[in-house]
Amino acid sequence: MAGDENKAVFDMEAASGMVNELRGSFGAGKTRSYEWRVSQIKSLVKLCEFHEKEIVEALRLDISKPELESTVYEIGMLKNSCKVALKELKRWMKPEKAKTSLTSFPSSAEIVSEPLGVVLIISAWNYPLLLSLDPVVGAIAAGNAVVLKPSEIAPATSSLLAKLVAAYLDPSCIRVIEGAVAETTALLEQKWDKIFYTGNGRVGRIVMAAAAKHLTPVVLELGGKSPVVIGPGINLQVATRRIIAGKWGCNNGQACISPDYIITTKDYAPKLVDTLKEEIERFYGKNPLASKDLSRIVNSNHFARLSKLLDEDKVSGKIVYGGERDEENLRIAPTILMDVPQDSLMMNEEIFGPLLPIILVNKIEECFDLINSGTKPLAAYLFTNSKKLKEQFVASVSAGGVVVNDTTLHLAVHSLPFGGVGESGMGAYHGKFSFDAFSHKKAVLYRSFAGDAAVRYPPYTKGKVRLMKALISGGIWSIICALFGWSK
Repeated sequence: MAGDENKAVFDMEAASGMVNELRGSFGAGKTRSYEWRVSQIKSLVKLCEFHEKEIVEALRLDISKPELESTVYEIGMLKNSCKVALKELKRWMKPEKAKTSLTSFPSSAEIVSEPLGVVLIISAWNYPLLLSLDPVVGAIAAGNAVVLKPSEIAPATSSLLAKLVAAYLDPSCIRVIEGAVAETTALLEQKWDKIFYTGNGRVGRIVMAAAAKHLTPVVLELGGKSPVVIGPGINLQVATRRIIAGKWGCNNGQACISPDYIITTKDYAPKLVDTLKEEIERFYGKNPLASKDLSRIVNSNHFARLSKLLDEDKVSGKIVYGGERDEENLRIAPTILMDVPQDSLMMNEEIFGPLLPIILVNKIEECFDLINSGTKPLAAYLFTNSKKLKEQFVASVSAGGVVVNDTTLHLAVHSLPFGGVGESGMGAYHGKFSFDAFSHKKAVLYRSFAGDAAVRYPPYTKGKVRLMKALISGGIWSIICALFGWSK
């Protein structure tokens, strides 16, 4: 919308009108049937299959994303989410049987998943296809009407999404609104039944404050400083390759679960750095700025932000590999820094780029205090063969997710919830967790007219009081004693 004179202005009035239209469709029951949900998810699969080249090109224009990353990490993962939903949707929609108690005897109970209503999804620029449409899969599967607001920082993908969603999905129930701050503000002023936001903590606070005006529940997928702890005695070549894949192989570090910094011992660090250098050169060559397999920095603002982290006096002398920059083409090479001070900007902000500082400790167990002294990360990674260290890490480190001996792969496991904790976010999605994120779990109790007990009605005699106390305690012997007035 912004910058296009042929498009109508999207203001508060337009936003209100759109939400009312979608409420009308939802209220008419259009989104509730299994058949509608399946048809929309199948259409998303077709959208991916028929327009793969256009999607890859849009991602190249927005962030110079390599074709493999586009087809595997964006299109492929989205199609997989659709396929999981299509396979499991009947089971997800089926009411879940629940146990009842003696208090409600005779009765039966179940938990019914019902759609929340009209939901807003605000997505991020770093995975502009996946982070836009993956939550939409969950919202549709749960039977909601949806408004998607893609990121204006990825304009080519945003424009393509607006065109393709309008062509493939039901416009009476699913809309895409393009734009920037003004359009997002107009959307946030409306009453929604849920808001799903992916991005940074600063905007997350704005979203949550806006949601609070209407008591709207939120899912916030944020980020944070995701640590990598490397213990001795591991297969270092495999470990470094997996770290590189998670750091520079995911948008050149511009990913919410990208490894943010490494903790290792002073004795082990030189060997680690040497192996990282070897593997980075093997993947990206001796001039990584010219590599077609590395994404560029998304825009000049982020380039300047990352340059500021590198140029800080406390940090500038710590570079042990990389550091090359090409401002004209918005490229920064994979960069490793050794023994970066804890009070530096780099160690107090989420890096979200190709810079990887290494923090040195005397014993690897010191990692726990270091990690837990900061905010809770979205992901935490550990490389070790020690069973004791694995158990201690899982028990001691609070993070959205933990991966042992790899990085980022938990994102692709649909049986695991994906989400943050504390400042790295709230709520989770993927697989059934996406369905649950956009559903209300409604408790339903069924009773007949039989078994009506006088004990629940006045007058409240001493015998009734004894019996009700016994019912609450739940013990059969207590109930028998109360019925007969016996002393236990």
